Amino acid sequence: TSIYMTHFKLHSYLATSLFSGCCLWFAACSETSDPPVEITDPIEVPSDDGKIVIEIPAGGFQIPRCKVLSIAPVLTGEETYEMQWSIGDSVISSQKELEFIALNPGQYSITLQATNSEQKKSTLDFTVTVKQEEKNYSPYITSIPEYKPAPGQFVNELPKYEEGDTQRAINQKVLEAIGYNTRGMITLGGYGGYVICGFDHTIVNVPGQYDLKILGNAFHANANPNPEAPEEGGSCEPGIVMVAYDRNKNGIADDDEWYELAGSEYTKETTLKNYQITYYRPDEYHEPVEAPEDEQSWNTDAEYIAWQDNRNAQGFMPKNIYHRQDYYPKWLEEDELSFKGTLLPNNAKDESGEGKYWVLYAYPWGYADNGLNVDETSNFNIEWAVDAEGNPVHLPGIDFVKIYTGVNQYCGWLGETSTEVMGINDLHLLNN
Repeated sequence: TSIYMTHFKLHSYLATSLFSGCCLWFAACSETSDPPVEITDPIEVPSDDGKIVIEIPAGGFQIPRCKVLSIAPVLTGEETYEMQWSIGDSVISSQKELEFIALNPGQYSITLQATNSEQKKSTLDFTVTVKQEEKNYSPYITSIPEYKPAPGQFVNELPKYEEGDTQRAINQKVLEAIGYNTRGMITLGGYGGYVICGFDHTIVNVPGQYDLKILGNAFHANANPNPEAPEEGGSCEPGIVMVAYDRNKNGIADDDEWYELAGSEYTKETTLKNYQITYYRPDEYHEPVEAPEDEQSWNTDAEYIAWQDNRNAQGFMPKNIYHRQDYYPKWLEEDELSFKGTLLPNNAKDESGEGKYWVLYAYPWGYADNGLNVDETSNFNIEWAVDAEGNPVHLPGIDFVKIYTGVNQYCGWLGETSTEVMGINDLHLLNN
């Protein structure tokens, strides 16, 4: 739904000041039949070389709010330029191609400044008209492109699997649970299990502001046996958040478009990058072992779902007595599930010392299902995005959010740590 730059017959031209070695001009459309006028430096620049051209559609640049307009100058000749795009005194991009997005309707005056290798500059001014959308955007999730949980004690229950459900049917159940501010709940299972959420607009990256809130079911402990324990502990099951800007406008979150939002633990030595785990479907149905209520650690089938990782570790996901259904996703045909990503350090501690009272402590910021929904710790900033090497990445906005369970952790009778998701809010639309 973005505006694509198309080829068309040019009727008139707007020109700006020149510098040696370059001609900087607009190509524009109008209903007049005036002959084209091109201003060049007749001494140093051949008329067919050294130009920076921006094509303007008939009627000028127009785009609905919360949609990205790509403006790509065409450079001819061998000269190279540094490009700077500004609105007033604010620089909005230094890339060759401008990806412009605005939260509010209005007229936006943009200046392109090009600097050649001799540090000679030329500027060009133009306007972009940002329109109100025809149908009001939703500030909430509007699509679920993919849902693939790892095995876990709430899998096949959140959402509820029914015999014959396909992946498409499960995706629809996920949307019904967490889309459009329904505020139901889904589980992502153990480490790596994920959900990908889409929206009917691009969530704008507003500098210096939180852009989205991810809702989970984290809560703080009411009666921690450790009186000196931090307050921010209870049931915090951190999920790592990734974001994608649909740069090629194909409506799909392609593999090369994903970026991790670097939370508080990202740069710590205890956080592992490129971690990978594989789970194996059990050969037969397992019943948890019955035991007296005061012997909670016995209420498990300790060797239920086998797993191994790329760090020479292996183990089993136990089944506990409180959740007796299959933990392996029943709608998936494959007998092995592999997940790869960033592994956070374990955040759980047995504060009772007897396996009876587990507390999962919150990280300071940057993870889903880690902070209370009413706190800023459940808010996220697109400016936290980094590439695979950890370098900061500037995105004009995002079209998709991926959340996956960030720890590989088991807490006795409490079971595996699994991130839960209840929804995602575009904070800018809600605040407006």
